[in-house]
Amino acid sequence: MIVTKKNIEDTIIEAKKHPMDHLLRWDRLPHVWCSGCGLGSVLSCFVQAIANTGIDTKKIAVVSGIGCTGRASGYLNLDVFHTTHGRAIPFAIGLKLANPDLHVIVFSGDGDLFAIGGNHIIHAARRNADITVICSNNFIYGMTGGQLAPTTPIDAWSSTSPYGNVEPAFNLCHLVYSAGANFVARWTSLNVRRLEKTMEEAILNKGFSFIEVLPPCPTTFGRRNDFDTGLKMLQYFNDKTVIKHDIDPKDAPIIFGDELIVGKFVDKPDQPTLDDRIARISVKSKK
Repeated sequence: MIVTKKNIEDTIIEAKKHPMDHLLRWDRLPHVWCSGCGLGSVLSCFVQAIANTGIDTKKIAVVSGIGCTGRASGYLNLDVFHTTHGRAIPFAIGLKLANPDLHVIVFSGDGDLFAIGGNHIIHAARRNADITVICSNNFIYGMTGGQLAPTTPIDAWSSTSPYGNVEPAFNLCHLVYSAGANFVARWTSLNVRRLEKTMEEAILNKGFSFIEVLPPCPTTFGRRNDFDTGLKMLQYFNDKTVIKHDIDPKDAPIIFGDELIVGKFVDKPDQPTLDDRIARISVKSKK
């Protein structure tokens, strides 16, 4: 049969229901992320990880701040909270303390969590608050014009470092581990199967769980730094990533041009959480 526009229109193919449909708000799609952005892949891993845990979705709450990554909460068919800039962590801790049965997940970006929200994430890790934090690190302020961020690599160009960045970047995994996080991992958005599995483990982990995800940002980071398409940065990830599990995160800085170390760095689930310590105080106060 010769394929024509008419017989294509006359042939209606009913799509089968996607197994993750129940976790997405299809009335909000298509998403607003740029072509080549890795956040769609990260969100796909996230909803699959939630399904894999088997947790009742009524016992899951997702909190995001402001920025490109923060928009993810609006696409999730869960109890979600799009909070003010830098305040996702305290909001999440409040939810967890008010209802300890909830699995509270923060899904936000490097600028939101480690610039204006930096003080909050340090102390959440110190307290070993029983929440999961998924940080999308695209090395830049993506939504607001491509300004220099706490994660922008040295010498990289941004709208506020037109001659190259002179400020050393945070090693996010080392920062949260040194503050007290008991689960720390890093993957790129290219490592979809490993990322999905690690998200599942982090959600089920008891304590402060942190995953750094590196997605391409061709629009605001890439076009200024020789990665003007998402594919170019994914190719860079493919060429440079080296998996090293169970290492001290201080030995895994992100330096462009060097090997990019990914893996599950820390998994120490037996440390007392903020919830545990509060419960002990509550028992003592009743005696």
